[in-house]
Amino acid sequence: MLQARNSAAVQVVDYDPDWCRTFQTLKEHVWPSVCDVSIGIEHVGSTSVPGMAAKPVIDVDIVVAARSTVPLLILRLAELGYQHRGNLGIQDRESFSAPDGKPAHHLYVCVQNSLALQNHIAFRDYLRKHPSDVLAYSALKKQLAERFPNDRDQYVKEKTWFIVSLLKKCGLTREDLDSIRISIF
Repeated sequence: MLQARNSAAVQVVDYDPDWCRTFQTLKEHVWPSVCDVSIGIEHVGSTSVPGMAAKPVIDVDIVVAARSTVPLLILRLAELGYQHRGNLGIQDRESFSAPDGKPAHHLYVCVQNSLALQNHIAFRDYLRKHPSDVLAYSALKKQLAERFPNDRDQYVKEKTWFIVSLLKKCGLTREDLDSIRISIF
């Protein structure tokens, strides 16, 4: 089981099929507390793509129909030990720190049809259908992790061009791509 890390070190590892099971465990823990006010829970990020090298941290999006639901979810997630961190500069996506003792993960609450959710889903679904891009992105992330092992911000900045190029193939508008690019910096 992955354990939450407080380190800023960048670690990229080969794909682990246990990531899907870890996501299911997290979903089973959270879903009963949010199912009546949420549309669903999505496994997103690199750990959701078979064959993808990734930081060993699961990304989880709880999807809500309206922004007005978010305050209730903040309360319910707090009861499970999640600490609300705000939107971290990304509209319609609230971030939460994982409780101690849980597998390493990032949990977000995203509004349905928001750019934040669209970005996560489009990127995941595109990569699941394009194994050559999975290989290229995996190689890039490993290279960047070696170049910037203690500089997470630079690691993210350097891989942004690749992410944006794939999202462009997914049909996101120039305005949406610019918004994503800006939110990363």
